Amino acid sequence: MLIKNQIYDALVTDYTAEGQGVAHIEGCAVFIPNAIAGERVQVRIEKAQKTWATGKITALLEKSPHRVNRECPVAKLCGGCDFWHMDYEEECRLKAERVKTCLNRIGGENLEEVPILSAPTCYGYRNKAQYPVAAKKGRAYAGFFRAGTHDVVENSRCLILPRETDAVKDAVMDYVNQYRVPVYDETAHKGLLRHIYVRRGVVSGQVLVCLVLNGEKLPQVEALIARLQKIPGFTTLVLSVNTKKGNAVLGDKFITLYGPGYIEDTLCGLQFRLSPRSFYQVNHHQAQRLYEAAIAQAGITRQDTVLDLYCGVGTITLAMASAAGRVIGVEVIPQAVEDARDNARRNHIENAEFFCGDAGQAALQLEKDGVRPDVVVVDPPRKGLNADTIEALHRMSPRRIVYVSCDPATLARDVALLKERGYELKNALAADLFPKCAHVESIVLMSQVKD
Repeated sequence: MLIKNQIYDALVTDYTAEGQGVAHIEGCAVFIPNAIAGERVQVRIEKAQKTWATGKITALLEKSPHRVNRECPVAKLCGGCDFWHMDYEEECRLKAERVKTCLNRIGGENLEEVPILSAPTCYGYRNKAQYPVAAKKGRAYAGFFRAGTHDVVENSRCLILPRETDAVKDAVMDYVNQYRVPVYDETAHKGLLRHIYVRRGVVSGQVLVCLVLNGEKLPQVEALIARLQKIPGFTTLVLSVNTKKGNAVLGDKFITLYGPGYIEDTLCGLQFRLSPRSFYQVNHHQAQRLYEAAIAQAGITRQDTVLDLYCGVGTITLAMASAAGRVIGVEVIPQAVEDARDNARRNHIENAEFFCGDAGQAALQLEKDGVRPDVVVVDPPRKGLNADTIEALHRMSPRRIVYVSCDPATLARDVALLKERGYELKNALAADLFPKCAHVESIVLMSQVKD
């Protein structure tokens, strides 16, 4: 067992799913933030268990050619990004390797490589931000949480966000400090302003501002709106009422104070309405490439019925509608379903229908009602598919399943389960929708095994 606070020499050989470096010292796996594979380092042990430990680099003995100077001044403190210490080439390599490793180890595949759709830029790509707020010495400020904590790290300019998004944050905090609006203290469950939520349409340029409150009213609203109106694209201001304890950001009640309560944007040639609760990929350019790949893999014909589970505001559903005979979208968030139906109307799409409900239960009900989709698309949350959804897919027996995933481990688990039910993996692709962050999207095509 390694000794806490002792310094060891180590060779970094791999990465964790969160992007930390991995070394092995005396048979113990050591997880090291800000390390790059191939580097020799001196590491101080900060926590030691029998089979694993965490450590911090005290000296670089052999530096990787992929190491770069951090452009973000708070990169070591902020938990928003993970890879400002390495170049983009290495970041893409490790993300593609992670998808391949999960599919091979967990999914039972034997892939030699998984290609990755790398992003054209690492800057200003995020179309959504959620800033927690805090106060210190009588001054309120906003930023992002320090990794593994709820300590808010202030940052004047986040490089992966558009300037308009940071401008909203600054305008809101200027208003908060001038009018002494109390910010939320999660320990005491007191204070008013909890989060600043900003969404910007990349094509439309429209900006939605949603303030999450531990209450239902803001003081001096006109003064806030006057500040926001100076920001290019500001379209609407919404309050989200969240008086519950816990980590959930948005509440269930929304109050529109200015504008229509939503913004619009264009994706895959279609117009979409986006409310605060609507799921919409945060990287517009890469999302379009990802969806185009999904549609291409689906191999849809005009005779096909396509079922899209976890459809959000209907982006993939509606993009597939022109190629299919009938498309059906299922989403659990009522506001997103309302947006999806509105999006179908505004794009004059008549062969799409949307249902609100849990994906697994809705799929089972559709199967009982005799719906037999030829192609199913799934884009679940990180936890992957639940047992009901797996069972419904098995009973529906679609020709192809296109699985879009934000977690390679749960994707690989579900690939293994679908293989047990008569499907085989035909293609796998990684897509970097989150440059400088550890998350990676992936897409696989599963086809029925023919007798």
